[in-house]
Amino acid sequence: MPTVGVLHPGQMGVAIAAAAAARGHEILWCSAGRSPATVDRAAAAGLTPVPDLAGLLAASDVVLSICPPASAGDVAGEVAAAGFGGLYVEANAISVERVEGICRLLERAGARAVDGAIIGPPPGEGRSARLYLAGEPADLGVVAGIFATGPVEAVSLSGGIGAASALKMAFAGYQKAARTLAGVAHALAGQHGVTAELLAESRRMPGNQLADPDYLPGVAARAWRWAPEMHEVADTLAAAGLPTELARAAADVLRRWEPDRDNWSLTLEQTLSHLAAPTHAVEP
Repeated sequence: MPTVGVLHPGQMGVAIAAAAAARGHEILWCSAGRSPATVDRAAAAGLTPVPDLAGLLAASDVVLSICPPASAGDVAGEVAAAGFGGLYVEANAISVERVEGICRLLERAGARAVDGAIIGPPPGEGRSARLYLAGEPADLGVVAGIFATGPVEAVSLSGGIGAASALKMAFAGYQKAARTLAGVAHALAGQHGVTAELLAESRRMPGNQLADPDYLPGVAARAWRWAPEMHEVADTLAAAGLPTELARAAADVLRRWEPDRDNWSLTLEQTLSHLAAPTHAVEP
């Protein structure tokens, strides 16, 4: 079994590492500079402490980078500078461009690199998560083998480096923005005493909209009416002292569909392509 090093295990990182440890892999982590809470989590998960990064890299066949997104580049830079020659899994929530740059950096330094994306809660105690992987098929097989039959489902993608991160950015962009919008909506409803009615209307809404994109051509056809409405929403939020940025950003996106006004024959492919087409971006 390959020895696995994990950098730097927070709540998610420890849970992912514990899933590999449960299958008999030795899981190393660098304890230098880590908090007592991290030390306790790592010990409870059965991880083996190593005093420094050099020691971890020398003993590891595979390294998992699961750290705050802002630190991903620095962590990869330290690993590259140390001359790591094994398999590096960049599993942080970062942009496609950043993961491509990190993988190039590591490959130039002599390592093999895999693009990874974790979706789901920290696995364990009945919870599961997916680890999406993109890169060379042989490398994906190595990583998938570490997590076989456990609470981490390793899913190989065919799109090459960047595909896993693109999936993460698409999913997280919707999920986290939607939850943030829900907070703003409830804050506004609460100020005006209509929370019960907001909840009632939400229960009348159809199911998971992200899972049913066929309604989007209708959104594009009505965007010319919806964009001004979002500005009215923003004005109402401003009067309540609540954030307006998300509502105004939604209006800006809707304006990209203004040339599709009342075009009820749009296909889903056309609808999505028009979001990216410069000719569909209406100037203020």
